[in-house]
Amino acid sequence: MRIHRLAAVALAVAAVTALAPAPARAHGSPTTPISRTAACASGGVDTGNAACRAARSANGRGFGTFDNLRIANVGGKDSQVVPDGKLCSGGLAAFKGLDLPRDDFPATRVTAGQTLKIRYRATIPHAGEFRIFLTRAGYDPGARLTWADLGGKPLASVTDPSLEDGAYELKATLPAGRTGRHILYIVWETSRTPDTYYSCSDLVFPPAKAKAETKAETKKAPAATTRAAVPKSPAVKPAVRTATTAPAVVKATAEPAPSRSPQALQPVSDTSKVTLGHWIVAGALLAGFAAVAWAGAGVLLRKRRENR
Repeated sequence: MRIHRLAAVALAVAAVTALAPAPARAHGSPTTPISRTAACASGGVDTGNAACRAARSANGRGFGTFDNLRIANVGGKDSQVVPDGKLCSGGLAAFKGLDLPRDDFPATRVTAGQTLKIRYRATIPHAGEFRIFLTRAGYDPGARLTWADLGGKPLASVTDPSLEDGAYELKATLPAGRTGRHILYIVWETSRTPDTYYSCSDLVFPPAKAKAETKAETKKAPAATTRAAVPKSPAVKPAVRTATTAPAVVKATAEPAPSRSPQALQPVSDTSKVTLGHWIVAGALLAGFAAVAWAGAGVLLRKRRENR
């Protein structure tokens, strides 16, 4: 009888245990932009990537599952619980390979200033707050990620977003002027469990050189159009002369006149004036001589008459 009673009690306990609700547990990780956990960890989509293989080797063992990078009882004290240099792993040994400072982890190409759409896959949905950070300008991807690299202030905070097709839909506006590789760091602090989740998503912004070349090409195109249209306007024509047309203009203006004899160079009107002057002087002299001669002749005739 005693054995039967013990068996009955055991069955009752088992039944109560089976009927009691299991404790709620939230799981998840960003898939857009792809996170290192969603790419490299167990169940990830790009585990064969070179950086993922190196991370697995650094781990010394297999990763934990991609949606299970979480720490209990953080209570918002993220920087006190997760040490510098271990942000991507959350300081957990099962994910420590994700902290490697490499520039070949699976990444997402983005543009500075754009509104980034984020899909955070939730294998077990739960309410909570998402805090979205981006590494500061000048961040060095060759160094391990620190809290100082995140600048202290999130790009966006979203509380209890709606779940669409198994993922939370989030948005954050990326700052202008960013270039090169950066890390989008997302903290998901659940409100009905003690867990906080951490993730690193690698982003690639266009390099500064590419931006400069794009600006140069943009400026160059209108200039060509302007040059084609300028010859139609006589007012600005001299400003757009090319090297092939300029020498012809210079040659035409600098070419010497054909050589001439000195006589040909003397104006005809000047020669006429000199000849006429000579005739006037000669006439005056002749008139003078005639007057003197006439006067002398008159004197001689008068003397002759007196002598008679």
